Order: sequence, then structure tokens, then C-alpha cells
Amino acid sequence: MASPTSTRPLAVAAGRRTAPRLALLALGGSCLLAGLNAGLVRLGVWAPVPSERAGDVHGLVMVLGFLGTLIALERAQALRRAWAYLAPGLLGLGGLALLTPAPLLLGELLLIEGAAVFVVVYLALWRRAPRPLVAVQVLSAVLALAGAVVAAVAGIPAAICWLAGFVVVTIASERAELAQLWMGPAAERTVLALSAGLALAIAASLALPEIGERLVGVVVLGFAGWLLARDVVRRQLRLTGQRRFIAVALLAGYLNLALAGAVLALRGLVADQAGYDVVVHGVFLGFALSMVMAHAPVILPAVLGRPLPYRPVLYLPLVLLQGGLVVRFGGALAGAAEAWKAGGAVTAASLVVFLLTAVTLVVRA
Repeated sequence: MASPTSTRPLAVAAGRRTAPRLALLALGGSCLLAGLNAGLVRLGVWAPVPSERAGDVHGLVMVLGFLGTLIALERAQALRRAWAYLAPGLLGLGGLALLTPAPLLLGELLLIEGAAVFVVVYLALWRRAPRPLVAVQVLSAVLALAGAVVAAVAGIPAAICWLAGFVVVTIASERAELAQLWMGPAAERTVLALSAGLALAIAASLALPEIGERLVGVVVLGFAGWLLARDVVRRQLRLTGQRRFIAVALLAGYLNLALAGAVLALRGLVADQAGYDVVVHGVFLGFALSMVMAHAPVILPAVLGRPLPYRPVLYLPLVLLQGGLVVRFGGALAGAAEAWKAGGAVTAASLVVFLLTAVTLVVRA
């Protein structure tokens, strides 16, 4: 039998391979915390770090700084090429740079460069496996790059549809990949058609904002309806443990996406502040962060090299997130500013609780 010391070089080597991924994951986590602080500033409530700039860049920090880093890190891990980790590194650094006293252009350029490398990563994955779903993921990275460019040139509101397209196409294609056996052989064609329609609608919104934004809402609603009908949610809700938790998180995310799509189709994006709030946070919080919570026990172990075991306590941040969004959206639509602020604060707290819970479960495992 090998002595304990004989396994030490292997453990050290594994630790060296994992350390860069942990650093990049910590970079994304820093963007999450910074983005939540910026969100509290934007709400006009108490924030741990007051900042005049934070509220203005909150969206980019959360979408490209946090979500972009997380998704790019997972894709770099799939490609297994050292240069691919430049994408999450640049995106994470760009998100944090937006909050420093440095010129905004520095952070914006870092985000653009990170998104550009992200496109190249997906192209390399497509060359390895030239399938429709991978082509759709290339399109998602192109939408992220376009969103970063539009945000730098025309401001964040003009980039919302592009960034929303990045999130929706990325998650829909990954769900189609993970649940392909359940969704059937038509899943790839459906995702490809919906993604192409969404990209065309987003492009149309540049020339004809009112019509294009409503078309984007219609396609987003189509994504939500298809995911609700074809994903494994209904089947797994009858199960127990981790499978049921994933199903509950998926269902909550899809319902938020459907709400955002319906509001966007009926009211447009910038017609009123309440509709804007529901669309933006329905996609980026209600949909995207529910997906992060759902997939964390599956994807994080692949990135960390350590298990994230399912425990019922994972329901706590999910319930806080959905409850906070209900209060926030209700307050926004009813014109109740205090309810809107309270709901926003609860959603921010839910993500901190999720981060602490995930770290605790990984360490204890």
C-alpha cells in the first residue's frame, strides 16, 4: 500500500492546476459583491461602500463582470487551453475596473477585449465540435461582444437587449445540451431558430427601437414557453433532493423570463421606469441567477475540482431571491417606492446568502 506521503506530489500538482481557476472564480465573485453594492447604491438605500459611479455601471459589472466571467471560465475549462482563461480574466478585471477611480474607458475596453477572446474560445470549441448548439453559443458570445461595444459607445440602456440576448441564448443552449435526451432531436433546431430570430430582432431595435424591442420581447417569450414546455421541469418536480431543487430553480427562472418577455413585448423597454425594471431584473436576476443557483451543484465541481453537495439549505437563497423579486416588481408596477427598495435589498441579500452557502458547503465537503 502506498504511504500517505507518496500521494503528496499528486495533491500538490492538482492544487496548482486548480489555483488559477479558483483565482478567476474569486474574481467573478468579487464582481458579484461589487455589483450588489452598486445595485444598493442605485436603489438609494444603504450600501457598504458608497460610490457615485457604482450605480451607473451596476449592469455591466453584474452581466459581463460576474456572469460573463463565470460562463467564460466554464467554457475555458471545457476547451482546456491556457490562453482561453484570458477571457474570464479580462471580463472580471474589466468589471472591477469600472468601479475604480480609473477612467471608465479602461474598464469598457477590458470588457470588450474579454468578450472578443470569449468569441475566439467558442470558435475553437466549434471547430472541435461543429454542431448547431455550439454555433448558437458562438452567437451568444458575439452578442456579449456587441453589448460591450454598444455600452461603451451609446450607454448601458442601449446595450440591454444585446446583453439580454447573450444571457438568454447562452442559458437556452446549455439547457438544450444538458437535457437533450428529454427535449428530443428537434431541440437543436429550435434553439438555433429562436436564437437567430432574437439576433435579428435585437439588430432591428437599433434602427426601429419601439418595434425592435417588442420583437425582442416576443422572441424572449418564445424561449420561455419552449423551455417550460420541453425542459425536464415537470418531470423532476415529482422527484426529491437535488433533482427537485434544480427543477424548482429552473421553473422560477423560466417564469421570470416569461414575465420579462411579456412586459417587453407589451410596453417596450424604456417607455416607463417600472417596465424597464421588470424586464432588466426579470432577465438578469430572476432568470439568470436562478439558473446559476440551479446549476451550481453540477457546474462548480467541474471548475473547482471539489464537490458542491446538495443540501436543503440551498432553498434559502432561492426563496429569498424569488420573494424579493415579487416585492420589487409589485412595488415598481404599483409605484410604491419603499416596496421596490425593500424587494431590491432582499434580492441583494439572497445572492450574498447563496455565495456564503456555496462556499460553506464546498469547504465542509
